Amino acid sequence: MVVGRQKKKTKTCEHGKEDLLSQLPEPLISEILCRLSTKDAVRTSLLSTRWRNLWRWVPDLDLESDSFSKSNFDAFVSFVERFLVSHRDRELWIRKLRLCFGYHHHRPICDLTSWIDVLTTCRIQHLDVYCWSNHDIQIPLNLYTCETLVHLLLCYVTLSNAEFVSLPCLKIIHLVDNTYPNETTLQKLISGSPILEDLTITRSWNDDDNATVLQLRSHTLKRVDIDEFTQVVIDAPLLQALKATVSTKNFQIVNLGSSAKLDIDYSGHATCSSSMIHDIITDMSRVRELVIGNAIWKEIFQYSKSEPALLQFRDLSRLNVQFSKSDIELLPLFLESCPKLETLVMELVTDRSMRGKKEQEPKVMFSTVPQCLVSSLKFVQWKRSISGYEGETELVRYFLKNSKIVEKLRLDIYYTEKAKCALLQELLTMPRCSSVCEIHCSVIPRDKYRRTFRFKG
Repeated sequence: MVVGRQKKKTKTCEHGKEDLLSQLPEPLISEILCRLSTKDAVRTSLLSTRWRNLWRWVPDLDLESDSFSKSNFDAFVSFVERFLVSHRDRELWIRKLRLCFGYHHHRPICDLTSWIDVLTTCRIQHLDVYCWSNHDIQIPLNLYTCETLVHLLLCYVTLSNAEFVSLPCLKIIHLVDNTYPNETTLQKLISGSPILEDLTITRSWNDDDNATVLQLRSHTLKRVDIDEFTQVVIDAPLLQALKATVSTKNFQIVNLGSSAKLDIDYSGHATCSSSMIHDIITDMSRVRELVIGNAIWKEIFQYSKSEPALLQFRDLSRLNVQFSKSDIELLPLFLESCPKLETLVMELVTDRSMRGKKEQEPKVMFSTVPQCLVSSLKFVQWKRSISGYEGETELVRYFLKNSKIVEKLRLDIYYTEKAKCALLQELLTMPRCSSVCEIHCSVIPRDKYRRTFRFKG
């Protein structure tokens, strides 16, 4: 007689006790689920009976149509609606929801109006809506009167024509490549957000986009980020930071904060005019912190040859600049124009226009010691992840020798192992004008392994 192998019995908890997972306190379970992706949070329903429905009560969810069958968009819609209904019926809070309509669905038909109604009832604070498919997702009018919304991101969607906008809690708006029925709708979205602090607008060249120059008049706006296709007039007395990519002069500053930061770069899609560079230099003279890309630095370098007196940045305290080897010779002139500079970050990058050609390496020539090195400069950083620059050692030596109150000189540089050892030895022997100066050296060898060295003065 052949006896079949018996299956092992699943071990159960003794004396009817619950498993350890089920004994966890609800606040801890909620924290665990909030830290998981939505897909993993749903999977926890298999852990135990108690966990079966807990994922439905998580206040943060990330829902993507591409997570479902490519041919079954209805399953995605049904899943979202069941989730929203369960929250509405239980009067649960939805803190954050990310809805993504993916590439694979050709008929993204859903009732967004009813979805937004539920989200409003559930006190939604953070809403992201993406539409990567070829069909428009139109944002319904009821979104424009959500009283609890704090953060809104809309990407590749179409906005409805708004007669009235009231978003009393909205602080952050990110608008990426959307379609607007007219300029007024976009204007009302911003003006109807009375405590707006952070605004990002990215526009694609689209004939259906009827919004043109945007008037940003706000007493709360602190940060603005625009691309080259967005034109704005800024009247924001509390503005702390403006980040702009330009091909033409696409922004006009009427008013901004007294300690504002300007982060500017050039897209290279058009030829810079002299008037545009003149206007940008004028705007640069009004800010306390400046981040400037290599392409716009190159244009300023060329313009300064005919108008050197225009470079006057008397209030600038922080400068972060990218330049190529051929444009580094402007540095002394620029430092002469910044008598109150406290922080200087210099990054050597590749000049894309010189690909296939040999870049010139002019030496940086200081005829005098700029005022900032004597009285204000406290931090200097030199960054280079490309092949060597012949004048690098002398440039470092110059800053150490002439910076009277500098507290830290940081080097983030690429070197071979052999050249690294020689550099470190040379750094130890360089004279320093400041008795409190520290050198922080992060040398990046060929294998990208980073090792940090510190030398105290």
